[in-house]
Amino acid sequence: MNWLELHIDTNHAGLETVEATLSALGVDGVVIDDETDFQDFLENNHQYWDYVDEDLEKSMAGKSRITFYLEANDDGFAKMGEVRIALQKLKEERKDLGTLLMTMEQLQDEDWENNWKQYYKPMEIGERLLVIPQWEQADTKGRVPLILDPGLTFGTGSHATTRLCLTALEKSVKGGENVLDLGCGSGILSIAALKLGAAQATAVDIDDKCLTVAYDNAALNSIGKDTYTVKVGDILSDEKVQAEIGGGYDIVLANIVSDVIIALAPRVHSLVKPGGLFLCSGIIDTRAEEVKGKLLEAGLTILEERSSEGWFAFTCQ
Repeated sequence: MNWLELHIDTNHAGLETVEATLSALGVDGVVIDDETDFQDFLENNHQYWDYVDEDLEKSMAGKSRITFYLEANDDGFAKMGEVRIALQKLKEERKDLGTLLMTMEQLQDEDWENNWKQYYKPMEIGERLLVIPQWEQADTKGRVPLILDPGLTFGTGSHATTRLCLTALEKSVKGGENVLDLGCGSGILSIAALKLGAAQATAVDIDDKCLTVAYDNAALNSIGKDTYTVKVGDILSDEKVQAEIGGGYDIVLANIVSDVIIALAPRVHSLVKPGGLFLCSGIIDTRAEEVKGKLLEAGLTILEERSSEGWFAFTCQ
C-alpha cells in the first residue's frame, strides 16, 4: 500500500486548532513536532542525558508541524482536497495560527493542487442550484448553473456551512433584491443570489485576494460590475467601508464564524431594510445556542434554523 505523507506548518498556539480541524474531517493518528514542547522536555529532564545532539536541536528550531498520512488513492486525494479547503477557511477566520502551509513529500505542490480538483464535481444544492467547478462540464437539467473557481479562497459549495447558506438563500430570493454578502470569500453566495434573480449584490471581505477571485467568478457567470461590487475591509471596524456599504438591503448574508456573527448582530437592523432578511451560517454546533441567544437579544426573529454535519445556519428578520 502506498501512502501520502502530508505536513501542515502552524505555530504552538495553532496545533490544537489544526488537530481538531483534521479530526473533524476524519483524519486522526497525527504526529506533532513542536519546538516549545521539545524545549520544555529538555529543560525538565536534565537527569537523563549529558549531551543533546546539536543537529536535533537545529531540526526542531521554530517548528510547529502536524504530519499525517493518507492512502495514495482516489479517496486519499479527495480527503486532501477537503483538508486544503478547511485550511483556507481557517486562514480566513484566524490570523494567529502561522502559515498553515500544507506540503506533501515526493509530490510537487502544483501537482497535488491539480489532483484535488478532480474530486470536486458538480453539486446539486437545494431545489434550484447546480454548483459547477470551472474545470468541469455538466448538464444543468433545468437548474440554475453557478460556475466557480475558488482559487485560494474559501467557498466551493462543498462545505456544510456554504450549502446551508445557499439553501436558505435559494428560498429567500424571489427576484429584484439588493443583497449584501459579508465575508464573501470566493463570492459564491452573492453570485448565487444574482443568478437566482437578485438585482444587485455587494460583497465584502477582509482578504484582498477575494477582490480578484470574486470578480473572476462573477465573470465566469456573465455577471458584470454594473450589478456586482466587491470591497475589501472589515465591516466591524472600517468606517470607510461601513459608509460605502450603507444599508437598506433586502438580504444580508454572513457565512463567517460565531464571534463575528455575534458582533454583527446589533448592527443587522442598520443593514437590512424593514422586513429584510439576515442569513447567517458558519456556526459550529457547540456555539449554536449562544449565537441564537445573541441574535434574539439584538431584536432579531429567527424564522428558520438549519443544521448539517455539526454546523448551523439561521434565517432571521
